[in-house]
Amino acid sequence: MSSAHQSLEARLRTIEDKLAIYDLLASHPPSADTGSADYTISAYREDGVFDRGPTLDGAQGSEAIAAFIQRPEHYAAIRSGLAHFVGLPLVDLNGDTATATSYLMIIHLDHEGDPRDLPNHGASTGYRIHRAVVNRWELERRDGRWVIARRTLLPVDGSDPHLALLRQSLCEMYDLPFDETNPLGEGESPLN
Repeated sequence: MSSAHQSLEARLRTIEDKLAIYDLLASHPPSADTGSADYTISAYREDGVFDRGPTLDGAQGSEAIAAFIQRPEHYAAIRSGLAHFVGLPLVDLNGDTATATSYLMIIHLDHEGDPRDLPNHGASTGYRIHRAVVNRWELERRDGRWVIARRTLLPVDGSDPHLALLRQSLCEMYDLPFDETNPLGEGESPLN
């Protein structure tokens, strides 16, 4: 239904839900970059899933997910200048569930770079993009707040799974046909 036919209350609810979801997803970088396990536990369903694709380990359960950011290796990355940098998510609301799709870059201080000076900002060896990933966040409203039921992240590598995850989100959001075997929509006519 178009927003012109929705009540003011329904449109306001949509805005409030999207803002709450933006806040939830925007809280991920500061929590990951400070090792805030308590926040991570509160952001996921107790039986939530963190799926990092076929090449990295994942976890099930909010406490197991929070354990990722309590690893000594993660603390070493934080102390080395780790920064999770997110893009604005595409949010598809469906009552008390939602999906959000976003990009994430993992950036860190380039300790091997040559120092460069920027007027009025000092010298820096710069930063390096370590990895870019696409996230699919499956969310639900519980006790009046949004929580993460499942997070899937895949590297931005041009592979079919990565492209399918992106296209699926667009197709769901805009009621377009989705063919997982054709993630680029190759050969499809936009006039069909």
